[in-house]
Amino acid sequence: MDRLQPVAYRPDREAILKAIAGRDVVILAGGPSREREISFRSALNVQRALLNLGINAPIIDFTAENVRHIAQNPPDVAVIMMHGRPGEDGVVQGFLEALGVRYTGARLTGSVLGIDKYVFKRFVSSLGIRVPPFFLVKSEGDIDGAIDFAERVGYPLIIKPRAEGSSVGTYVVEGPGELEVKLRENLRDFGHTIVEKFIRGREVTVGVLGTGERAFPLPVLELRVKRRRFYDYVAKYTEGETEFVLPAELPEETYREVQEIARRVHIETECRGFSRTDFIVSEDGTPYALEVNTVPGMTELSDLPAEARHIGLTYEDVVLYVLESALI
Repeated sequence: MDRLQPVAYRPDREAILKAIAGRDVVILAGGPSREREISFRSALNVQRALLNLGINAPIIDFTAENVRHIAQNPPDVAVIMMHGRPGEDGVVQGFLEALGVRYTGARLTGSVLGIDKYVFKRFVSSLGIRVPPFFLVKSEGDIDGAIDFAERVGYPLIIKPRAEGSSVGTYVVEGPGELEVKLRENLRDFGHTIVEKFIRGREVTVGVLGTGERAFPLPVLELRVKRRRFYDYVAKYTEGETEFVLPAELPEETYREVQEIARRVHIETECRGFSRTDFIVSEDGTPYALEVNTVPGMTELSDLPAEARHIGLTYEDVVLYVLESALI
């Protein structure tokens, strides 16, 4: 079968531009997130694309001072390009809803499901979607429980913050001593932390464009890191650290299954416009969903724009899907 399926649908460009015409459009970026730098890189790319579409949208840093200004002078439309908290956890979404501002991407519920890896895993597991075995550590009192969990599932393990993105605070650990040290560090720096079975296999990711039943998956992208243990922050945002294999070299049945799971996750978690779901495909060909990104990166090295290009969609095309989500 041809893996490069035709684009399922395209937003009505003229209708979107007509609906946006004369409206005050802003791009929200930065803020107190640990992913602040990446957020601005995404925002600058989106700003250039909007200018190419004839839309002038200033980038606003989501600082306390600017939040007060937005509250007093609400824009008509906000394009959210804030990665991590508070841009992906529902805080910005709730703020904009209270002001009556239209905004792009997932709404409040979808944002909470996306940022909270523990809630996400519980939710998609209830739908029959496979996730790696996991254990939630809320305080130092849970560390003994995490060590017991590790003995049951075996090392190595992944530890990661419950509610951060871009693999911030994510480590592979090989034994109980290292596990305890890293857990204490993460509890101090990030709060609640997830311990997860490290699944050996291929790291793949699938972007989805559109909203509701019209949403469709992009080609599956395999991420082959060159000098890192896994697709961490350095591998994601340093040129030359990761080889992109597009489309992923997976068996046909597995390839289609991963795409369908990504689409289902997008719809069930109420993502809108765009999302990206990350997976590990084990050595026996079993896909495990890891997390959904409700505001995926839009930098020059980001996965979703690369997947879109592979089926003939320009960066401006992707931005139109994102803009459409604010209008429906």
